[in-house]
Amino acid sequence: MMTPDKRRTAIALAYQTGDTAPRVVAKGRGLIAQAIIERAREHGVFVHESEDLVAMLMQVELDENIPPHLYLAVAELLAWLYRLEREESTPISSVT
Repeated sequence: MMTPDKRRTAIALAYQTGDTAPRVVAKGRGLIAQAIIERAREHGVFVHESEDLVAMLMQVELDENIPPHLYLAVAELLAWLYRLEREESTPISSVT
């Protein structure tokens, strides 16, 4: 049996042009966390697992921008996602 502090947690961030920083658009534990992860995967959104970053982001209220002290960590995550998306969209050329 999992204790409450060991339940899976998940955060969803969104960023739109004109926003000053990404904002928390969904967060939850247990079944809600699982639903966030499943919804992300259904829509082709990459899921990154970082217990430390999730723990810090869980402290941010829904619809609030991430705080400045998390900008670097989230920027690194977004750069990682951008690289993954580029790799997936790059056609594999055959060598002859």
